[in-house]
Amino acid sequence: MASEEASLRALESLMTEFFHNCTTNERKREIEELLNNFAQQIGAWRFCLYFLSSTRNDYVMMYSLTVFENLINKMWLGVPSQDKMEIRSCLPKLLLAHHKTLPYFIRNKLCKVIVDIGRQDWPMFYHDFFTNILQLIQSPVTTPLGLIMLKTTSEELACPREDLSVARKEELRKLLLDQVQTVLGLLTGILESIWDKHSVTAATPPPSPSSGESGGDLLSSLLQSPSAAKLLNQPIPILDSESEYICSLALECLAHLFSWIPLSTSITPSLLTTIFHFARFGCDTRARKMSSVNGSSQNSVLGQERGRLGILAMSCINELMSKNCVPMEFEEYLLRMFQQTFYLLQKITKENNAHTVKNRLEELDESYIEKFTDFLRLFVSVHLRRIESYSQFPVVEFLALLFKYTFHQPTHEGYFSCLDIWTLFLDYLTSKIKSRLADKEAVLNRYEDALVLLLTEVLNRIQFRYNQAQLEELDDETLDDDQTEWQRYLRQSLEVVAKVMELLPTHAFSTLFPVLQDNLEVYLGLQQFVVTSGTGHRLNITAENDCRRLHCSLRDLSSLLQAVGRLAEYFIGDVFAARFNDALTVVERLVKVTLYGSQIKLYNIETAVPSVLKPDLIDVHAQSLAALQAYSHWLAQFYSEVHRQNPEQFISLVSTTLEAITPLISSKVQEKLLLSACHLLVSLATTVRPVFLIRIPAVQKVFNRITDTSAQRLPDKAQVLVCRALSNVLLLPWPNLPESEQQWAVRSTNHASLISALTREYRHLKSSAILPQRKVRLEDTKVIIHQTLSVLEDIVESISGESTKSRQICYQSLQESVQVSLALFPAFIHQSDVTDEMLSFFLTLFQGLRVQMGVPFTEQIIQTFLNMFTREQLAESILHEGSTGCRVVEKFLKILQVVVQEPGQVFKPFLPSIISLCMEQVYPIIAERSSPDVKAELFELLFRVLHHNWRYFFKSSVLASVQRGIAEEQMENEAQFSAIMQAFGQSFLQPDIHLFKQNLFYLETLNTKQKLYHKKIFRTTMLFQFVNVLLQVLVHKSHDLLQEEIGIAIYNMASVDFDSFYSAFLTEFLASCDGVDSNQKNVLGRNFKMDRDLPSFTQNVHRLVNDLRYYRLCNDSLPPGTVKL
Repeated sequence: MASEEASLRALESLMTEFFHNCTTNERKREIEELLNNFAQQIGAWRFCLYFLSSTRNDYVMMYSLTVFENLINKMWLGVPSQDKMEIRSCLPKLLLAHHKTLPYFIRNKLCKVIVDIGRQDWPMFYHDFFTNILQLIQSPVTTPLGLIMLKTTSEELACPREDLSVARKEELRKLLLDQVQTVLGLLTGILESIWDKHSVTAATPPPSPSSGESGGDLLSSLLQSPSAAKLLNQPIPILDSESEYICSLALECLAHLFSWIPLSTSITPSLLTTIFHFARFGCDTRARKMSSVNGSSQNSVLGQERGRLGILAMSCINELMSKNCVPMEFEEYLLRMFQQTFYLLQKITKENNAHTVKNRLEELDESYIEKFTDFLRLFVSVHLRRIESYSQFPVVEFLALLFKYTFHQPTHEGYFSCLDIWTLFLDYLTSKIKSRLADKEAVLNRYEDALVLLLTEVLNRIQFRYNQAQLEELDDETLDDDQTEWQRYLRQSLEVVAKVMELLPTHAFSTLFPVLQDNLEVYLGLQQFVVTSGTGHRLNITAENDCRRLHCSLRDLSSLLQAVGRLAEYFIGDVFAARFNDALTVVERLVKVTLYGSQIKLYNIETAVPSVLKPDLIDVHAQSLAALQAYSHWLAQFYSEVHRQNPEQFISLVSTTLEAITPLISSKVQEKLLLSACHLLVSLATTVRPVFLIRIPAVQKVFNRITDTSAQRLPDKAQVLVCRALSNVLLLPWPNLPESEQQWAVRSTNHASLISALTREYRHLKSSAILPQRKVRLEDTKVIIHQTLSVLEDIVESISGESTKSRQICYQSLQESVQVSLALFPAFIHQSDVTDEMLSFFLTLFQGLRVQMGVPFTEQIIQTFLNMFTREQLAESILHEGSTGCRVVEKFLKILQVVVQEPGQVFKPFLPSIISLCMEQVYPIIAERSSPDVKAELFELLFRVLHHNWRYFFKSSVLASVQRGIAEEQMENEAQFSAIMQAFGQSFLQPDIHLFKQNLFYLETLNTKQKLYHKKIFRTTMLFQFVNVLLQVLVHKSHDLLQEEIGIAIYNMASVDFDSFYSAFLTEFLASCDGVDSNQKNVLGRNFKMDRDLPSFTQNVHRLVNDLRYYRLCNDSLPPGTVKL
């Protein structure tokens, strides 16, 4: 090697060249290779030590440290002990000499390199590693450096990466735990002394009247002691930047330590109090004001830094809060923590003459508010049940503070997060009441006022009347997770309203209904402003201010209608009678509103501001229909109560509703409104099912419209919904009536003619399908197929769970169309979009009507499919037709899944051809493809074949098992069973994690239900192959998310024959492992204890995997020719 000086100059110029923006990528690669080769040389570290002490070039220093890092983490085993000693003494000296002048990122990297040595050598070869850190912290000159070293040590040693053996990881954690008390004591001392020093020197002005800092009664009740309250009321000291820096480092150390040390008495009250002192920096708005008054950048930076101390302190508190396991002796500390945090909450939400709460929150750092909200969430979700029982903790006052905090949040996200906290609280209350029904009244009385306040305020927040400025900021255009920002806001608010309704139904209703009434009055009063103009009807409201007020009122009405709909579930079931009058009032209003909207056709009216008011009017109309739909279960219960005595009121409600619906079922009506009307019609036909529905003229009008071929067809979604409703009117049994009065004969005839009208064009395709199609004809044909099958599929799906009679009538009506579909299928086998729809239809038929189709026809369908899906056809679909082709094959496999699950002997003759289709035709095409398409469905089918047809493979007779004492079953179709198992094994070698998880679950299920792992063929020829594959997967870390599931599966397999596992398999597995020597293999084998319980066994598996990886890493990094002893 060249001289050190020359090497340094060469390295500096290389580094400058590498990072110069004119250097080509080619040249960069050359330089990189050169540097890597240099780093690999034995003894390169000596040069790096010289470089570090002699250069000012950041790049060179960083490179040198990387060489050391590589040496320590990957090659340390092979470094001579003399060299190790030299490195251990030189690097800390270098750090001490230069830490003040080094750039912070170089200094931090050097600290990490020294900590890496400690991770390998402390305490055996580097006994003063930790004592040195403690000394650095205690010496004022090097305190910051010591704190950086401490934090790095906590990060690298408490939760080390995998390049250590399990034994070493455990040893390090134990060594660190021994030091915790000392370290916490030191950190407490540092923070306390800085606070005290600056508190004494800070001139303390008397609190000004406007700052209103005196604690008040709430604080005394929270803190139980005037002295603590007084302590927390001291003004916050002003720190110099050095002290500020040291405090922030100390708090960062604490936050990391708290993330892994258990809660114990080492975390002393004085430490907690000190952390809370620093948390006050976050609520101190004076620092910010000062900086804005003085205007100097120096002060503004200071203000930000002080805010940061508050954020770091809150991070420490939240780390402690997030631990669910609280030892008895720590509970008192927790109580004290809560009391101190609620003091801060009170401080943040305090109103005084100069400030509203919202202004105050806007002045605080956003991150501080986030941390504070996290604290409140943890308090409610983890600790409330524990703390509520303390008589000295004022929960109601806490809720009052949380209320102020929630409704003065400066951002929408902040408000959402607070609503989440209320939702957690309401869930807690609901489950508490359910578990202690006797105290229900007492619990509710305690919280009633808070809940009513919450409800009122949340309702105000969703109304433009009270909250226009904020609501107008919400985006109602862009979809995120299928909802806009405005929809999310409304939905979260309504969830809170619903949860309060569940707890306090009467209060909630009496709060909500009057507000709804007010807005309804405005809407119903619009009629007087409708004038007839030349082109139609016009709304005669033109003044800008009136239009704006109307817009706000309509938006609010729309939201309140959604709220009323959301509450429908709280009027049915056991409480139907008790809350009947309230519900009836609501339903009558809704029926009136929907009819009014349809009669004066507000959706077609001309307005002064069409871009705003027209969508508003349509939305209100649609929401009133949707709200009424939400009460369909209530209507059904009403029907069952009154159908014998006086159903007049019920009949009138339903008839009026239908009068409101029918005018809207037209292709001229806006889709949003049309779909709302269709959904309501479906609910009346499906949920309510009144016997008189078919006789109502409005319903007959819809029948005529749908079956009239000259009428314009509705948009697809609406057409499907209306056909479902009409089909259900005829097919679903009427409630409250005996079988003899169901009039099935008439209904059956009517249903047949309905379906016949709907499928007229489709059935005519049969004769022309055989002829070669012209391009134009083909497109028309596809449209007919799509339109008809989407309607039929939906009709079948909607009755698949109904009575046999309904399904019989449905199939009779559909029979001809089903046969047409089967005849058309071969003609369209190369049109994957058509095949896809046809198979969807057949899949729905198999799921819902297979009994009604009968065996012979079902066999004919399966046979047709098996004949059509030749290997060539499958290959064409999967390989050449993209996602649609794959979908076609997936649906075909889904149909076969339904077939193989059918109990009884009917479809058993198809098993051999289904298995051979899977294993000989589909599997070879997809086995080698990395794409997950088709695989999940194929393996589900194979699983169903095994799960539902176990006797096809294992014939065990009861007699045989009695005679022999154990069932040594006869095995049949062994080759097919082995092929299926091999396919499962192969799937574990592929990267797709979802498939891996699914297939592992299938094997485990087969073992639970059918004792798969215990079967002789599995035990003797496959068991340990599977265990081997699963262990290799763990070693390669390719499916790390499934570590736990894989460990359990290995246990279940090994437990079939533990003796063989320990005596034969483990030895063979270790013998076959490359990259480890025989001595290491022996250690691995010895460390695998012969435990037979699940937790210990899986722990042993993970230890084996970790240590095997660790040994390989060590061995790879040894210089060639190293002799290992």
